[in-house]
Amino acid sequence: MASLQNLICSVSKQLVAPNCAVTSKLNASPLSVVNASSSEASSDEKNVTRRRLALLGAGALATGLLKSSSAYAEEVPKNYKSYVDSKDGYSYLYPADWRDFDFLGHDSAFKDRNVALQCVRVGFIPTTKTDIRDLGPMDEAIFNLVNNVYAAPNQIPTVYDMQENKQLSCCDSQRTVDGKNYWTFEYDLEAPGYGVSAFATVAIGNGRYYTLIVTANERRWSRLRNRLKVVADSFKLSDLTA
Repeated sequence: MASLQNLICSVSKQLVAPNCAVTSKLNASPLSVVNASSSEASSDEKNVTRRRLALLGAGALATGLLKSSSAYAEEVPKNYKSYVDSKDGYSYLYPADWRDFDFLGHDSAFKDRNVALQCVRVGFIPTTKTDIRDLGPMDEAIFNLVNNVYAAPNQIPTVYDMQENKQLSCCDSQRTVDGKNYWTFEYDLEAPGYGVSAFATVAIGNGRYYTLIVTANERRWSRLRNRLKVVADSFKLSDLTA
């Protein structure tokens, strides 16, 4: 997957930390971890308020649909389809009305047939690490990923803080399935004229570092968040087949 490594290197511009704000969805106002202007803080507060009602619904929907890995394997929820890549060792759900397409540097991708920016894609690169926790403290690792890998130079990222907890709930960003650990987190990328909201799930297995990202236009996020959270939470690794 050399192409994915090249793509990551091209967007990793080592953004200055003050460009990013880290907020908590569990509070009415954002928690500022890095320096930010008063206008950015106001914008963060509006973003958090917009998501609060969607947050509980997302957790309830995702937990209900994905109670266990065996349930996932046996039945695909209504209005979703499953993508299973046994050769490369992963699977996930995606909205049934989306279609596949080629996304540069990624192994698989699906997008909405009519609306721009609504898509899911999966990519992976080789790694000598054996577990996602080997990346270091979760909060720090996620912050660095969003700032230095996912965000382009003209985008201002905001990471929404979630609590580490082994029991799956609406506010968790870590889950463990069949002995493999996954981090799922939510973030925004603001650019002049538009914004993108997304969930990302990252995991390590099979000597690979996997990333699933599902996105939508920020203006449509409140309507789609629950649906796309199911996609992010469905990502699962499997042992490679011969």
